[in-house]
Amino acid sequence: MPAIETAHANYKSKRPLSAAADVEARQVMPGGNTRSVLHFDPFPFRVVAANGPHLTDIDGHTYVDLLGNYTAGLLGHSPAPIQRAVSAALETGFAMGATHTVEIEAATLMANRFPSIEQVRFTNSGTEANLMAIGVAMHHTGRRRVIVFENGYHGGVLSFAQRGSALNVPHDFAVLPFNDVEAVRAAFVDSEIACVLVEPMQGSGGCRIADDGFLEQLRKLCDESGALLIFDEVMTSRLSPGGAQQLLGVTPDMTTLGKYLAGGLTFGAFGGRADILQAFDPQSGGELSQAGTFNNNILSMSAVVATLTEVLTDDLILTVNERGDRLRESLNSIFASARADMRATGIGSLMVIHARDEVMELFFHAMIDEGWYLARRGFIALSVDITDELIDGFLAAVRSWVTNSD
Repeated sequence: MPAIETAHANYKSKRPLSAAADVEARQVMPGGNTRSVLHFDPFPFRVVAANGPHLTDIDGHTYVDLLGNYTAGLLGHSPAPIQRAVSAALETGFAMGATHTVEIEAATLMANRFPSIEQVRFTNSGTEANLMAIGVAMHHTGRRRVIVFENGYHGGVLSFAQRGSALNVPHDFAVLPFNDVEAVRAAFVDSEIACVLVEPMQGSGGCRIADDGFLEQLRKLCDESGALLIFDEVMTSRLSPGGAQQLLGVTPDMTTLGKYLAGGLTFGAFGGRADILQAFDPQSGGELSQAGTFNNNILSMSAVVATLTEVLTDDLILTVNERGDRLRESLNSIFASARADMRATGIGSLMVIHARDEVMELFFHAMIDEGWYLARRGFIALSVDITDELIDGFLAAVRSWVTNSD
């Protein structure tokens, strides 16, 4: 399409250093990256600095970061309390290979925060947390079948968009339509259901919100059958102080976490009822063993403590979500006024702008050209550094583009 070709040519002409870096990267990394979601055509810009709400690339362009590292960057790029905590941990020695007291503090803070968590274990990512939660559910129930939902994303090996992924782990999955209670009820005729794994709002699947009553029905069906309900709150835990489960009033048996809780460092966790998690306690007859060299690494554990004691107050998380609601509502008002075939969905600080692929490509490059960075697919995850003034600036850019685009 000529308009897209023009947008790509304009982008390339302004970024010769990123273009050269892309050629170099492709010699040693397939696709020029090691995280596929970061790619976009014609090539991604290469960042050399991240300060406050801004990213700066090697060609000297600065962008307001509305993407927030796909929700991991809730606290911004370099929050001072996290820097201090990690620096202090570095002084103690950071390759311990032993238990330590900071992990107790981190676990206690998380158990006190999320309604479903009585006990918790740490991992290195949300993907690992979901893999472990599924395994625990199978062990606890003695069953093998796992209900998941179309367009659900629970990590690189648990992706259910369209026909799924060749990289998915080979569990016995029942992939059902999201928000379809009757489909779930029919699946529960099978007595081998070990668990239901669900995002309270599908994140990568387009910020699709669970219909009223859907999660409650999942809770009821699991209770009746003896299956476990697992909430993947890797993304949605940021929607209120106690996560989406607190916001929506439904308590799962287990919860998986990750992303922002270590202030931007690698992190994951799975937790839930003590009687389930005791499978890892040999003194209580537990038979499971969890490996993971870096599960309790002192840097991430220190960052979790700093995040939950020094940065992420209830008022702050409520404020960033209120800003997100205002942004989403304002975007939809702009789209409606211009009669644009676009819309924004989501809750709080997480949202997706939906449009036809060609429109989204043009919109994405127009925003990049104006210094606003969001995901190519329209995903936005606000950080605490995104102010009301920046939101107003982005809305002005969107209004101008929608009004003047063909």
